[in-house]
Amino acid sequence: MAVQAAGKDGISPVLKKVEDDTLNDSLGNPGLISPDQDLSRLLTVPFSGRIRGGLRPGKKILVMGIVDLEPDSFDVSLTCGRDSETEGTPHDVALKLTARFTDRQFLRSARISGKWTVEEASTDYFPFIPDQPFRIEMHCEHLRFRIFVDGHQLFDFYHKVKSFSSIDTVQIKGDLQITKLG
Repeated sequence: MAVQAAGKDGISPVLKKVEDDTLNDSLGNPGLISPDQDLSRLLTVPFSGRIRGGLRPGKKILVMGIVDLEPDSFDVSLTCGRDSETEGTPHDVALKLTARFTDRQFLRSARISGKWTVEEASTDYFPFIPDQPFRIEMHCEHLRFRIFVDGHQLFDFYHKVKSFSSIDTVQIKGDLQITKLG
């Protein structure tokens, strides 16, 4: 096992890089995503957290986790208007990613003005394995979200919600454990 020498500030360059890249840590400095729960339940599922300042082209959302041993499905959603939702009026959903294990599909859809768009099927490749870690990156670009899993670009999802700053919440539910958000 190699040991990295500490820099002048006492932090190894590797740890410093990780700290710089970490947008949500367990010490209460959440950066980009703030959990709705208290810190003792920071990354529990179901999870809901605020995206500070909303999305904009150039921002990315990172979800790292481990699929449960016997999963049915899990969802990762980017939603809008968390502070403006009234009783019975659902948020718009800019992007909902659904990993369905029964038929090995990775689907995407959106909900605009209370109506869901048609689910778009992913690729022939299903990237998730029970009891194994994964990394999902959702890159916000001018015209679309570009979705990567474990470093591989899987698909694009063209924006249905045009006001990026209104995309202010990450919601995660289903058969997974979250290990890191950013």
